[in-house]
Amino acid sequence: MLSAFRPEAIHELKARDKSKIESLLAYGDRLLVGLSTGSLRIYRVNEQSSPAPWTESNGEGSQAPTPATIPRSIELLREEEKFSRRPVQQLAIVKEASLLVSLSDGYINLHDLQSYAPVERIERTKGATCFTVTSNVVKDLETGVPSLVSRLAVGVKRRVLCWTWRDMEMEGQEPMALDMEASVKSLNWVQKSNMMVRLVVGMDPGFAIVDVDATVGSEGAAGEEADGVKPVFKPASRQDTASGELAGVRFGAVSSSGMGYMGMGSWVPKPMVTGLSDGHILFAKDVNTLFTDIDGRALEKRQIPWALAPEAVGYSYPFLLALQPPEKGTLQIRNPDSLTLLQTIPVPSAHILHVPQANISLAHAGKGFLVASERTIWRMNALPYDPQLGELVEKQRFDEAISLLTLLEDTLIDDKLGRIREVQIMKAISLFQQQKYQPALDLFTDAAAPPERVIALYPRSITGDLSNVPDPVTEDNGNAEIVPEGESKADESTNKEPPVTPSKGMLSKFRSTGHARKESDPASIKTAARIDSDNMSIRPLKATPTKAAPVADKPLEGEDLKLAVRWLCSFLAQARRQIQKYVGTDGSLKQDPPEMDFETGRPVGFATLLPERVYGNKSESGKASKDEIKIDYHQALLETAKLVDTTLFRAYMLALPSLAGSLFRLNNFCDPEVVQASLYENERYGDLIDFLHGKRLHRQALEMLQQFGQGEAEDEDSVPEGMRGPDRTVVYLKQLPPELVELVLEFVKWPLQVDAEKGMEVFLADTEYADRMPRKIVSEFLEGLDRKLEEEYLEHVINELGDDTRNFHQKLLELYLAHLKEVKEGDEKVKLKARLEDFLCKSNSYDEAATFRQLPADNPSFFESRAIVLSAMGNHKQALSIYVYQLKDYAKAERYCNDIYAKHLKAVRNDTTETDTNLLQHEKGLYAFEAPDRHHAHSEGDGDENVFAMLLGLYLRPPSSASEEKKWPQALDLLSRHGARLPASSTLDLMPDDLSVSELREYFVGRVRSATSALRLSSVVRGLTGVKRIGAERTLIVGVDVQDGNMAIAKKAGRNARVRIGEEDHCRVCFKRFGASAVRVLPDGSVVHYMCVGSRRLGEGLNVTSTSVGRRASGQRGWG
Repeated sequence: MLSAFRPEAIHELKARDKSKIESLLAYGDRLLVGLSTGSLRIYRVNEQSSPAPWTESNGEGSQAPTPATIPRSIELLREEEKFSRRPVQQLAIVKEASLLVSLSDGYINLHDLQSYAPVERIERTKGATCFTVTSNVVKDLETGVPSLVSRLAVGVKRRVLCWTWRDMEMEGQEPMALDMEASVKSLNWVQKSNMMVRLVVGMDPGFAIVDVDATVGSEGAAGEEADGVKPVFKPASRQDTASGELAGVRFGAVSSSGMGYMGMGSWVPKPMVTGLSDGHILFAKDVNTLFTDIDGRALEKRQIPWALAPEAVGYSYPFLLALQPPEKGTLQIRNPDSLTLLQTIPVPSAHILHVPQANISLAHAGKGFLVASERTIWRMNALPYDPQLGELVEKQRFDEAISLLTLLEDTLIDDKLGRIREVQIMKAISLFQQQKYQPALDLFTDAAAPPERVIALYPRSITGDLSNVPDPVTEDNGNAEIVPEGESKADESTNKEPPVTPSKGMLSKFRSTGHARKESDPASIKTAARIDSDNMSIRPLKATPTKAAPVADKPLEGEDLKLAVRWLCSFLAQARRQIQKYVGTDGSLKQDPPEMDFETGRPVGFATLLPERVYGNKSESGKASKDEIKIDYHQALLETAKLVDTTLFRAYMLALPSLAGSLFRLNNFCDPEVVQASLYENERYGDLIDFLHGKRLHRQALEMLQQFGQGEAEDEDSVPEGMRGPDRTVVYLKQLPPELVELVLEFVKWPLQVDAEKGMEVFLADTEYADRMPRKIVSEFLEGLDRKLEEEYLEHVINELGDDTRNFHQKLLELYLAHLKEVKEGDEKVKLKARLEDFLCKSNSYDEAATFRQLPADNPSFFESRAIVLSAMGNHKQALSIYVYQLKDYAKAERYCNDIYAKHLKAVRNDTTETDTNLLQHEKGLYAFEAPDRHHAHSEGDGDENVFAMLLGLYLRPPSSASEEKKWPQALDLLSRHGARLPASSTLDLMPDDLSVSELREYFVGRVRSATSALRLSSVVRGLTGVKRIGAERTLIVGVDVQDGNMAIAKKAGRNARVRIGEEDHCRVCFKRFGASAVRVLPDGSVVHYMCVGSRRLGEGLNVTSTSVGRRASGQRGWG
């Protein structure tokens, strides 16, 4: 099992010596032995020698050393033959008071610790059965000053007496006395810290925990009624099925329903107690045990499987000790956490177990404890912890090793957390070898095992060259060659970590050459019944052969491999999430350089993700050496990320193929060569394209899509229908950023040649990338392919994206003109002509002069276009001339005038800064009979305000070159509808003298109506302005109306405001009383001196309340 202690027989009474050993006390290098004759022998214990190592086999230690082989470990210094008249039953010291305490003849005796001369016999301890001593450093609750406190507790029949020494002086003349419910059989001090000490009293009815500091009076009440006394009960969740007792009863009580010990005379099992670490307490009575905290609350822990009631129990950090009865003669060493029997040491006829007090010897410094029989004394020498851990791991007792590491303090072992993690990993490897894949991979995750170490457990089909699983058979020129066990290829082992574990099925082969595994860890590996001395003493073993755990000799393959790979996927997914915390999507470290741990010299956070070979340069002390500073953690972490993602891909392809695609849609670090080969072999072309896109291998993806789309693939039948044709290529190109415009233009050619409409989606799609494409480069590229495509693209850029680039607008106009000249008469030409005219009307970014020169003057298809360009140039008269004489479309001419007039009126309204009244007067002037030339200083060209006059002039005075007659019907129609917009004087001048007034009736009616409307509108505005002025004046005088229900009440404010100034009121600026001085009322109702109005303090916005500087002037309104 385990070699935690090495027994050493340090002394044996001579054969002629008829005395017997009754008690022991060890402190420093002294050993006091109390004998049955009443003598006290004082020995000096020498340093431990180095005898031959002690071994054990199948849980039984070697036989006790013979006297001839016992080295001289102690020397007798003196013997006090008259120390006592009776056997010395118990010894202890109060070191601070230099006293030796002994129990003999039913009395407590005090002796000088140096001369061993008797000091006092405490008479009131007559009938004492036991005592216990403790020393602690206690801080005063009020002053906080620490003091050394020693206590002596003595059990006298049904009473406990307690003496206290504080800083070597006894407190009080009388001890504290506490009555108990029954005779005291055992006393033990337990402590959780120096500030929390309890006394455990063992009696036949059970146990009680006493808080000495909380007890009141020297004659306290008995039992449970005393303050600070708490009985110990069984936990409410436990039921004693053997005795039939219900849960929650007092532990250790003798019950008539259980074992009443009837027929056994007056023998009652001895109550035993020992303190454990963290303030835990072990109670033992007969074979029953109970674990509690220092306050007596039961812990959820199973009972120790003792076959016989122990003679004594103790605790030697970090192990639990149990001395079996003398007839059995063994000492059991157990783990106090798992209660597993770790070591059995033979100590024939031993009945005394002495563990030095915690304040006398260092409990975990390897000083050991003593075991004695009537004739022999053994010293248990603690062995170093590293060999113990190595022995547990070698025997695959992983849970026990982890438990032992957890119990040990950090200062007692190097890299405690790292050792625990390593043992957990080894346990997981052992579980993996036994085909327990789920618990193995879960444990790998909990232990934060390096992914490389876990991946190496799988065959090459999953891990590639990293696998530590050797190929059983290799093919070479058609001949089978068996690879020897334990050997590996030299070229594969040069740069790799040493093999962590053999392959599945190889463990049994290695066992045949090494030491045989005697028993497995029941808590971590399997649940087979443990064969130890406890079980053997309860019942005889059946002659049934033990069944070994099945270990497959075949390699990991088939369904077994798939099952193991499924659990590997979960582990790798967790490792992938951990890597993403430290590596960005672009492969850079999120914190560069990474934060380093001062103690280990390794990166904080991702140190466990890297294999141990990365930290190859380590000093003997475990600290990072100077060479380790040169480690490229960025590259190491990227290699780990690549390994994890590539292995996860292989695992998905083998066990969960449907999840492989989801890996490519995320940022990953998979090996492109491995992924491409696997996906192409499995004909998963869609996933392959997604992977290449994610890895930014766009050229390879586009070349493959071009082969599939154009039908040039090797196996045409295996190409999915969705990849045939240009559709999939167009979709891929739409996902490329503008920075790859050259690649886009290179591979968009063949989709444009096959299906131009589909190919143009790359540039016309409503996506961010399409909008950000370099438009000049795209336009030039499309111009080289087809001018119609360029025309479509420029229309999209200008109309949809709102690009005002002058070159694009001019280029589109040139394309329209060239296209319009080429197309024949028909619907297409009509539509194209409408698009050209619409573009000329809406665009303001083309070159009007250059465009006008390009428009043919003799082609009727471009007449209206020329008119639109002339309008944009401000030549309204020439534009109207085209509408009137070339197009002869008088409705368009009139609509043209309306548009120009509306634009001018809107500009005037937007630019004016006058009031609404002035604006109304301005508009009124437009409709006045007199020419409103003074209101149109903004006129451009021939004057926008005279555009109707221009049209009227063209109707009545055609140019001589036009050879046209006067157009009276159109002129009269214009006068009837827009007469108010024409200047009266110039309009009447155009009328001939022989024209009858009746024909101008509609013109005059329109002018009169316009003037009347303007006059009435002015009156309305003037009335509303007066009402508004009156309201403003009322507000200035009486203030704003306050709404009270449905009634408006005028609040006294404004110029009608009133304030009341008293004798105690003062100015908030100068803080002086007002008196008869001149004052000024501010808008907020406050009052200041008239001379303080210009003060800087007031100008800075001083806001002083009346309560802070004195009462402000009364805020009451009015005189009431």
